[in-house]
Amino acid sequence: MKKSVSIILAVLMCISLFAFTSCEANESSKDGYTVGICQLVQHVALDAATQGFIDTLKAELGEENVTILNENASGSGETCTTIVNNFVNKKVDLIMANATAALQAAVNGTDTIPVLGTSITEYGVALGLDDFNGTVGGNVSGASDLAPLSEQADMILDLYPDAQNVALLYCSSEPNSEYQVKEIRRLLVEKGLDDANIKDYSFTDSNDVNSIAAAAAAFADVIYIPTDNTAASCTEIINGVIGEVPVIAGEEGICSGCGVATLSISYYDLGVATGKMAVKILKGEADISKMPIEYAATFTKKYNAAKCAELGVDTSALEAKGYIAIGE
Repeated sequence: MKKSVSIILAVLMCISLFAFTSCEANESSKDGYTVGICQLVQHVALDAATQGFIDTLKAELGEENVTILNENASGSGETCTTIVNNFVNKKVDLIMANATAALQAAVNGTDTIPVLGTSITEYGVALGLDDFNGTVGGNVSGASDLAPLSEQADMILDLYPDAQNVALLYCSSEPNSEYQVKEIRRLLVEKGLDDANIKDYSFTDSNDVNSIAAAAAAFADVIYIPTDNTAASCTEIINGVIGEVPVIAGEEGICSGCGVATLSISYYDLGVATGKMAVKILKGEADISKMPIEYAATFTKKYNAAKCAELGVDTSALEAKGYIAIGE
């Protein structure tokens, strides 16, 4: 009997010790944060935004206090949904959605977990908000990668004043790309180009980029590509079929792959700005429902030195206009 009592006491002590250890672990976990990142696809711009976001969280929260679940959807909206649902099941403290499809998946996946978008051009367009006034509301906010489209239209006309035909090359499944090309078309017409000489060339996904880009090059004297994730992940294909037709790009990553020049934000800095928003939310210093979308403060004219050399573009003339080489 005494032996049985001893065994029971030993078991009870083990249970108590386990309960104490478990409680202690749960208590300590409250001091840390778990953040899920859903990035639509891997390319230079989105990668830089994600890195800026991660670096900021680690620097401001302490690397030991934040667990980051960084997932890439390889260009699939369905995979974005799967990733977000996994984050929701794990009850992460915040979701960062990098690119429009990732943001749409996050918004559809949760109305309670804070969601911050980044690399989103126009939130009203991305989320179908007719009354968007700069603040999404609810559990959603973020940062925009929108560069001044009027100045990008000016670049086309300034660098290629003799161009008669302009092709607008983009992915039709990306609503923010459609928004940009509509605005660029309107601006080019306002600035004197005939609407009949501006043509849209839209691909549905990476499978038809080659043929559509080739058709655009056959028509155009100059091609404009907006901030477009499919284009950004297919710059090698585009560069291989456009020949000597110059490209003005909406962002630096696309320009470095197939373009001559761009007016671009820093996507790393965009990620940093999004990270700082996240820190305020996680620390309880800001209410996401009242946080307006943040926009880049600076934009830089840049040129692709290798592409300029290939096409015989005078880079000294570009530098005289305030352009700097990508990578400098």
